[in-house]
Amino acid sequence: MPLSDALNPSRFTDDTVPLLVKGYAWLPDRRRRAQGAMVRTRLLARPTVALRGPEAARFFYDEAHVRRHGAIPEPVQSTLFGHGAVHDLDGAAHRVRKSLFTSLMTADRVTALADGAASAWDRAVQEWAEQPRIVLFDEAARVLTAAVYDWTGVPLDPADLDGTAQDLVAMVDGFATPGPRHWRARRTRTRQERRTAAFVAEVRRGAAKAPADSPADAVLRHHGVDGEALDTHTAGVELLNLLRPTVAVSWFVAYAAHALHRWPEHRARLRDGDGGFATAFAHEIRRFYPFAPFVGGRAVRDLDWQGEHIPAGATVLLDVYGQNHDPALWDRPYAFRPQRFADGGIDPFTLIPQGGGDPGAGHRCPGEDITVAVLRTLAIRLARLDYRVPEQNLAIPLHRIPSRPLSGMVLADVRAPG
Repeated sequence: MPLSDALNPSRFTDDTVPLLVKGYAWLPDRRRRAQGAMVRTRLLARPTVALRGPEAARFFYDEAHVRRHGAIPEPVQSTLFGHGAVHDLDGAAHRVRKSLFTSLMTADRVTALADGAASAWDRAVQEWAEQPRIVLFDEAARVLTAAVYDWTGVPLDPADLDGTAQDLVAMVDGFATPGPRHWRARRTRTRQERRTAAFVAEVRRGAAKAPADSPADAVLRHHGVDGEALDTHTAGVELLNLLRPTVAVSWFVAYAAHALHRWPEHRARLRDGDGGFATAFAHEIRRFYPFAPFVGGRAVRDLDWQGEHIPAGATVLLDVYGQNHDPALWDRPYAFRPQRFADGGIDPFTLIPQGGGDPGAGHRCPGEDITVAVLRTLAIRLARLDYRVPEQNLAIPLHRIPSRPLSGMVLADVRAPG
């Protein structure tokens, strides 16, 4: 396609409204209409192309092709990531900032957070047993908030636990939608950034302490590519980028309960504590259920993708939901089959629920190991609980981003394992 045509704003219909209406189904639908070719459209009036597949993921995560700086829409920046965050950096600045996060993802630290989540879960179960019913999504958020604040070393008054959990959930719940959910996400992001920045300021003036060798201590001691410590605001933003993603595992915990309700044959192996199966179960939860619809960036320069021209500055999308359900990559992609991951072999450019490639070198989520470890641990505990699933709305609407069971997964008559 000639460059002049690709950049012509009248050539393609703007798909912003259809995206908001269709949600996860939008990009797969556009791909079907394109009959498998590259999807070309416009979003927010900008020329946009969408790619799918392992080779597309390799292309997308090559910094010579796609950059992140300036590519994240302001509504997402102001709710999900925060301004000044690692997600908006490229090149050396990104690699140095990313090293802060990857240095915290050692096996011992990941295990410590998963163990902390297990302990918080076990304490919560005693409270659930005294209630006729609970909403698992909300309870998981409280469990994970308590665990991750303790793990990071950021202080949290027990009286603030519920409100903080709700705020961290709201940041994720409102990043991709207009209306009340979005404005609540903005308010909660601002409120929580002020709290973490205030903690940073207190530590730096000696009025508070971050536990030695804690993740909070690492954030405060981190120096950027310029050799300078992170300013107070940015340090607060990055602390939230440790806290908020961990609490987002609440979505996957609710999905795990949904899966065990629909396919109860998986419960026995989880109850037995089969670690390999629990890991496979966690991977299949992340592949099968909707969370991130796609990731995006900007073309660094004029590019060629399999004979198709991509103009410099165009938005480039990698179709995460579509790739995780692509029949060319997955046998029976709309069947829930944890056994597909039984051998443990996972290509980092094929399974991409949290991005593709090397988390140390690129933009793949550095906390993916935490997601898997926490989900694996809590799935085993969930399977060991005795409870009843009362009548409720278990629909997972694809037009809602991020989606989740509409009921939040209500569990009744919860009893701890004997």
